[in-house]
Amino acid sequence: MWYMKSVTVSIDVPQTPEQVYGFLDVMANHERFTDHYLTNWRYTGPARGIGSCATVTAALGGTKTDVTIDVVEAEAPRRIVERNVSAAGRRQGRGTYTIERLPTGGARVSFTYTWVRAPLADRLLAPVVRATMRHANRMVMRRLATELACHVSAAES
Repeated sequence: MWYMKSVTVSIDVPQTPEQVYGFLDVMANHERFTDHYLTNWRYTGPARGIGSCATVTAALGGTKTDVTIDVVEAEAPRRIVERNVSAAGRRQGRGTYTIERLPTGGARVSFTYTWVRAPLADRLLAPVVRATMRHANRMVMRRLATELACHVSAAES
């Protein structure tokens, strides 16, 4: 049995957990803060919630591959779990957004990527793969914070 340690990144934002969840629950909104490495978004299923799905082209670490992302669990306003499948099923993972209310107001948004199955090359290069994912997802969190600020202020106007 092999094991690759998960990668978690977090950011604190001034929006409430309900506002963050409402934004993240819509699959199409994810394109706005991940398009630096996930492109060519194609959507199926409902626009939000369990069953919403997108197939994207991931360009990371010098390679490009199609990834199917579908929401498999949703617990408003605290958690969304996505299943990710790529490399003809040889790479499978789970992406989990966790949203926690901060005592000072706002929310902490965390994203954890967990490998369920990985091709041999990913396993052999695990430290590099994990570092690449951590770097990309830190940028995702910064871009998410910017999108939330724009989205929430536009919704309040």
